[in-house]
Amino acid sequence: MSVDEIELLSVGLDVGSSTSHLVFSNLLLRKDPHSSSRKFEVVERDIIYEGEIIDTPLLDKNTIDVDTLVRFFKEEYKKAGIDDPERVNTGAVIVTGETAKKSNAAQIVEMLSNDTGKFIAATAGPNFESMLAAQGSGATNRSKERMNTVLSCDIGGGTSNMAISRNGSVISTGCINVGGRLLAFEEDGKIWRIDEPAQIIMEEFGMNYQLGDIIPVEDIRKIAAKFAEILVEVLIGPTHSKLAKLFMMTGDLDFALDIDEIMFSGGVGELMYGKNEQSYRDIGLILAEEINKLQHKLKGKIIEPENKIRATVIGAGAYSLSISGSTCYFDESIEFPLRNIPVLHVNAIREKLSIEHMKAEVAKAFKRFDIEEGTEVVALYFKDPVRVAYDKLKLFAQSIEASMPNSVKDNKPIILIFEKDVGNSIGNVIRRESEIKDNLMALDELFLEDGDFIDVGAPLVSGEVFPITVKSLVFNKNIRD
Repeated sequence: MSVDEIELLSVGLDVGSSTSHLVFSNLLLRKDPHSSSRKFEVVERDIIYEGEIIDTPLLDKNTIDVDTLVRFFKEEYKKAGIDDPERVNTGAVIVTGETAKKSNAAQIVEMLSNDTGKFIAATAGPNFESMLAAQGSGATNRSKERMNTVLSCDIGGGTSNMAISRNGSVISTGCINVGGRLLAFEEDGKIWRIDEPAQIIMEEFGMNYQLGDIIPVEDIRKIAAKFAEILVEVLIGPTHSKLAKLFMMTGDLDFALDIDEIMFSGGVGELMYGKNEQSYRDIGLILAEEINKLQHKLKGKIIEPENKIRATVIGAGAYSLSISGSTCYFDESIEFPLRNIPVLHVNAIREKLSIEHMKAEVAKAFKRFDIEEGTEVVALYFKDPVRVAYDKLKLFAQSIEASMPNSVKDNKPIILIFEKDVGNSIGNVIRRESEIKDNLMALDELFLEDGDFIDVGAPLVSGEVFPITVKSLVFNKNIRD
């Protein structure tokens, strides 16, 4: 019997520089009746639980308090009525901002992703965070509804994640070390946290405050004003000052298109719109005030987003999932989920199809990432490499076998991904016409970039489609590294 709809329970967990929290969503997937392959698309995203927001627990300056964090998320599951994590089908754990620099950040997201549901991705990376925040805030959807260009800026505790959305697609992302928890102090001005970007600005001003020192309000405002000036410089683009260039964690945003509207989200974004006036014992409120003073310099109308402090976690829970085409091929011996698979784009030209051409292009793809073929599992990504004619498919199959001799010999999983709707045809022909008899997967109708990482979940709908999370795994380095 044909299945035209799927409902999935999804979770987003955000471990941020200032705060940690989660969101549960129900996702409704439906086959597109206008698609020749009847591909499943996410047609509804309903948030069913927004959890408590807590300060991200730290043992010391460089270490996240794992036990406290895990206890908190387990309690949140119970409050949401989720007694068994296996009920959760998909989602993402994302570590953001300064927290991604902690010594145990990678281990924590990996542990949480393995213990919070069936297919929960572990992610970190400034460009990916920027995309999720744009989607979770509503900026990307607004650009689709209004057919315009929206610049979103999610200002958290450690970083500001920016994205430009045009007509419903994120076309450029960026991130800078500007946030509300980079300098934190008690009511009497006693400093309890100084992160590297704040330390650098202090040095620029000739200040020498240390943990435990009392810092006057005028110096706090001076530091916050400099952060605001740097952020606005990036939002206008391109960066030119020494500090802006130093604090950028990515390249500049692409301002090839004029910006129609600007949205701010994140904890500091919420303060900018006057929705909250708590100090949180950090520079967040003062930073919000200083950014507001510079709004006249920005190009585009300032719009208040749907979601502010929860934008990234909503993005992680409701927008991180991709769905493969409905005509894929996989060997049943493969164990799911597959995690942290690097995507290598193979620039195979259909008109040049030959064993020699394929071997050369696959070798180039491995070389770009300094990976030796056969040493690890990768996903080879092709745009439109072969015509769907048996003789051409047979030649393609033999070319794949010749291009991955070590993987074939050691029976490593061979994962092929295609933009076009050809996965099932190619998988079947490879099995018939080559020595690759098992550990083979061919997915299609996915749009990936060179250097992405993917997690692949167990197949849905009797093996018709696969849930995919396309992500980043860049745990941040210190600015002066």
